[in-house]
Amino acid sequence: MDGSPAGGSKGRLPTQQALRARLVSNLRANALVALALLMISLVIGMAGYHWLAPMAWTDAFVNAAMLLGGMGPVDPLGNDAVKLFAGAYALYCGVVFIATAGLVIAPIGTHVLHRFHLDRNQ
Repeated sequence: MDGSPAGGSKGRLPTQQALRARLVSNLRANALVALALLMISLVIGMAGYHWLAPMAWTDAFVNAAMLLGGMGPVDPLGNDAVKLFAGAYALYCGVVFIATAGLVIAPIGTHVLHRFHLDRNQ
């Protein structure tokens, strides 16, 4: 590719193979960003539960993972600090869920739009 926005030479549309290669590349990059965001979020949740609850690391992992997955905490929350953390972390997890879904879906939507454009002009 020569760096032009269309992925081909100037004035020409990209081929189906170029679109597919770009889709795979974008999916891979966005999936890695989404995975990194999820891992960072999981570590934040584990640290909060471990130090505020206090919970063992495995229990903190289970609670953080369940909240990140949309299920809710497993263990009862013992003090007000951890309850406030759990509430804020739950709101944060909702935003992370939407962001990671968007990161994974965006390349597919872009690919579909490019395919419509490619098919119409050939």
